[in-house]
Amino acid sequence: MNLRLRFAIGITVLGLAACGEKKTTEAVAEAPLNGTWKLAYSKLIKNGDTTETYPVKGQEMIKIFNGSHFAFFKHDLSKGADSATATYGSGAGTYVLTGDKYEEHLQYCTYRGWEDKHFTFTLTQQGDTLIQRGIEKIDSLNVNHEIVEAYTRVR
Repeated sequence: MNLRLRFAIGITVLGLAACGEKKTTEAVAEAPLNGTWKLAYSKLIKNGDTTETYPVKGQEMIKIFNGSHFAFFKHDLSKGADSATATYGSGAGTYVLTGDKYEEHLQYCTYRGWEDKHFTFTLTQQGDTLIQRGIEKIDSLNVNHEIVEAYTRVR
């Protein structure tokens, strides 16, 4: 094989290897957050007082992430049959994750006053546990509190 042909083959192999490496790196960077997470507990902190807001007997909530969007769904387990405990809430939008800084833009929400709002949180992940912590502030609704939510990965 002549030198030019060897060089061309070598460059082609290196180029293909570099493309494959980039895809692997992107997939690894996105994969830890992507998927479905079940809310294990949540707390609301306002004016120094902490209130545990979840778990609530007879309810469950999940949060789903892909590379650019999130969605959450909360409902009662009696499928609305008990009017005293019937509940449903959902929301969705886009997010940006930079290190542990997680920024949500809530585009859709059952509670319409929350739509088109931006929130900044800190996300920490340890194995199959995800902790979201930050301030929810909406002046028009007189909302100003800190939340702490813990999720476990659904397998």
